[in-house]
Amino acid sequence: MTYILVPILIVLCTLVVFSLVRGIIAFLKTTKIDLESGKGETVTEMQMLQNKAMFARIKYQALAIGVVFVFALLASGS
Repeated sequence: MTYILVPILIVLCTLVVFSLVRGIIAFLKTTKIDLESGKGETVTEMQMLQNKAMFARIKYQALAIGVVFVFALLASGS
């Protein structure tokens, strides 16, 4: 079972980092656009991208925590 869970955990952690970086890049672009245009009142496409990336990060983190929880259950049963 460990041989299956370790690769899954690695993939999930990679997806967490990818989503985090993608969200930070969208945040920086949004901030730059807002500073240049003077707009802060409306929701832009970049803000929506940032929001989606952060929700994806939370989803992948929850799945990774679930895998770690299964590891803990397996370890306590041994």
